[in-house]
Amino acid sequence: MASTFLIIVVFVLDLIAFGLGIGAEQRRATGEYVKDSTTDYQYCRYTSDIATGLAVGALLFLLTSQVLILASTRCLCCGNSLKPGAARAFAVIFFILTWASFLIAAICYLAGAVQNAKHIRYLSYFPVTDKPTCSAIRKDTFAAGVAFTFFTFILSISYYLCCSKAQSGSWKNQFNNRGEGVNMASYS
Repeated sequence: MASTFLIIVVFVLDLIAFGLGIGAEQRRATGEYVKDSTTDYQYCRYTSDIATGLAVGALLFLLTSQVLILASTRCLCCGNSLKPGAARAFAVIFFILTWASFLIAAICYLAGAVQNAKHIRYLSYFPVTDKPTCSAIRKDTFAAGVAFTFFTFILSISYYLCCSKAQSGSWKNQFNNRGEGVNMASYS
């Protein structure tokens, strides 16, 4: 049977990851041209890199919820086998989709955090004759991570519910019917 407590914990963890991802999107680094009057150089000054920390935090909360779900279902490879049926088929499908969605969200968060931190750490100096390009992280990198965080939540909960239904033996009564008819088992 599915644990309501686990579903609530995963919901809270994914909600925090969702919020941190939105915060990272809102606070991503933007660059502005600054001219140094003493050396005749201009450079790109970037805003604070709080988005890097928010993106890493979102990734860690998402990873924690993924580990909780996979540990509770034993990752489909350990523990009791799943009973045949639609629940097992959907559990396998949701397992694959959950991992794909999680990996895409993790890649978006990591790529955005690294690119955001790179702009903050390394300032580029250009002579006045060259026009600097204050490139910034793509606007929707963290937003894609947020969207896939939501997809990961929906898919992981669906995977957990299907897996727990396939493990619970809800089909046991169908196969061990002690009603009318001949019981073919040697021991009951």
